[in-house]
Amino acid sequence: MVNLALAPVKAVNRGESFKKSVALATATSLDKLSLSCPQVAYRIVHDVPGRIRFRIPKIVHDLDYSQALQALVSVDEEITHLKVKRAAGSVTFYYQPEKISQKESRSYCIELIQLANHPDIYLQRDEILSQCEKSDNKISWSALKLPMVATVLALLNGPLGLTLPALVVRGIIAAAAVPVAKRAWESFQEERKLNVDFLDLSAITIVTAQSHFLTSCSMLVLIQLGETIRELTARSSQSKALDLLSSLAQSAWVEREGQKLEIPLEQLLPEDTVIVYPGEQIPVDGHILRGKALIDEQRLTGESMPVVKNEGEMVYASTLVREGQIYVLAERLGEETRAGQTLKMLKEVPIHDTRMENYAAKLADRTVMPTLLLGSLVFALTRNPARAASVLTIDFATGIRVSVPTTIMAALYGAARRGVLIRSGRALEQLAQVDAIVFDKTGTLTQGNIQVIGIKTASPDIAPQRVIQLAAAAEKRITHPVAEAVIRYAKDQKLDIPSRGEWDYQVGLGIRADIEGHDVLVGSERFLIKEGVNVEPLYDHNPELKEASYPLIYVASDGEIMGVLEYTDPLRAESPEVIRALREDIGAEIHILTGDNQQRAAAVAQILNIPPSQTHAEAFPETKAQIVQDLHNQGLTVAFVGDGLNDSAALAYADVSVSFRDGSDVARETADVVLMRNNLEGLVEAITIARNAKKIIYQNAGIVGVPNLCGLAIAATVGINPMTATMINNGSSVLAGMNGLRPVLTAKTEDEEQQ
Repeated sequence: MVNLALAPVKAVNRGESFKKSVALATATSLDKLSLSCPQVAYRIVHDVPGRIRFRIPKIVHDLDYSQALQALVSVDEEITHLKVKRAAGSVTFYYQPEKISQKESRSYCIELIQLANHPDIYLQRDEILSQCEKSDNKISWSALKLPMVATVLALLNGPLGLTLPALVVRGIIAAAAVPVAKRAWESFQEERKLNVDFLDLSAITIVTAQSHFLTSCSMLVLIQLGETIRELTARSSQSKALDLLSSLAQSAWVEREGQKLEIPLEQLLPEDTVIVYPGEQIPVDGHILRGKALIDEQRLTGESMPVVKNEGEMVYASTLVREGQIYVLAERLGEETRAGQTLKMLKEVPIHDTRMENYAAKLADRTVMPTLLLGSLVFALTRNPARAASVLTIDFATGIRVSVPTTIMAALYGAARRGVLIRSGRALEQLAQVDAIVFDKTGTLTQGNIQVIGIKTASPDIAPQRVIQLAAAAEKRITHPVAEAVIRYAKDQKLDIPSRGEWDYQVGLGIRADIEGHDVLVGSERFLIKEGVNVEPLYDHNPELKEASYPLIYVASDGEIMGVLEYTDPLRAESPEVIRALREDIGAEIHILTGDNQQRAAAVAQILNIPPSQTHAEAFPETKAQIVQDLHNQGLTVAFVGDGLNDSAALAYADVSVSFRDGSDVARETADVVLMRNNLEGLVEAITIARNAKKIIYQNAGIVGVPNLCGLAIAATVGINPMTATMINNGSSVLAGMNGLRPVLTAKTEDEEQQ
């Protein structure tokens, strides 16, 4: 192990440019920032490409330092994300490994850790964050300033009767056109092709040279407006997946040489004997050497009911021991555990190009060479640069590049008003194409909470209320989900719960308790039979229980069967109708994919009319991801809907992923679509909005294409002046843009619909 050390700051080339940014944000001189500051102790815990985690004791007790470090990262371009867990003294830096090497990133992060302790950073951390937020808000719209200034000058120079030197106006237009020229050059330099920006630049250059200033300025404004809208709606490619292992405890109990020791997780070794007590998470994957426990695996597998694990059985990291105590042989540690493999899968998910204008840009780029050739031909035949410029001006590109992102942005806003957060244009495009939807079961199709749904008694003389009272009294303070459901049900029925005397809980079987002088047994059928209770009278009175589709909890008193409580994880109220709408109205293929057991998965599938071939049960996270990939490989566009940590890998590998506002952090952050009302009906609305947006995009192609095609034909044959060409081109762009706003204009919130 590496000891905590006071490491010297190792400057890297990137560090100087970063310090200049910090100096600018804090109004502190670069020389002053370069002075030494009190050193901060740290230790590197994990270092893999794209991520490096440090243990920094200082952040545990020093909130100011923690905020200063976060402020520094907010103005840094190299670090894409910072995750701070103060209670654990853990700081994780995320970066793009293709831009900065693993070795260089280590030195760079260490410099940040030390620089955050500088007095000026300490004092001005709030100002840094504030300026960072302001710059984020301004960065997109500021690019429109120069085109707008150039347009005003063009209006003054002629139409409004003022005379300005042509050289001045041309200079401002040239400055405003720099972003267009830059994009054109980058495309040529990196891809060796002429893109639509080159076409725009050519047209702007020709009409500016002929002193058609208003024409060139209006082109610049519309072009930059489209770029700004695209940038505002682009989704960051930065991975926001959380480190699953960081949710584990920071220490573990082990048995070494006959002694019990509590050690940091980083010091665990293979073949260690790990002791896990009730209420603790299991920190390793391994087999049980001694003991028996009731283990909640929902976090890892999604299975709604805890399972009993005995000696020799396998247990997994991130699962919870609800009852019992076990000694586990550590076989897989850290990132080698199933939870760690899930993290690895998330990191390996291919990063898709999420800029929503891909379709528009590609379509517009295809028009470049034909338009250039036609413009050159017109110039060769007529020797008239104005006619050639008119051809270049009517390029189809402006309308497409403005209308498509406008439509997408309007659709995203319209969805948000309906309580559906769609994170990107790419997600909207994928939603419109979805033809297979895979649902997690627990907490997604179901409510995720065990509920008692019925009581059956062994005799008409036994009151159902008495059965509930005895069960609730016996289950007091038992941390089993079924026990909690029984107590909740009794309270909902406003029943008095008797006091409990001596009691004995047997893991995986049930509980024996003294209640008001009666010997009460509550638990499984096997438990009651083992204790000598005859359960046949119950079946004689309720023969349907022999084929019960719901799990049962049995109640006996003084050796006589009293009755059973039926319980389940009930479906969400909207699930049947949503599944019907997705299948019949949307035309999607529906699958259930769950870590729960086959019987419970089949029961839910039967209610929702989902065939067995499309029901996948007892699936670990990596299995879920594989099934999603298999469906994708069949040519289907797959949406996955889930809410838990165990769903994160499948969410990441789906073409479009959907979660809930109240889902786990990792599921919510991994998802492309978040249902903010925690209601599955939002999924139907999201797909409908996406498909409508797609229709509008096709409509806009016609709105832009028809007039521009006609204008192009006229410009190539008879000839029109550049201003008329601009009016045709820009007029169709405006119409398409207004049509693209329809999702906003027609969107109504839930409250508005109810009024």
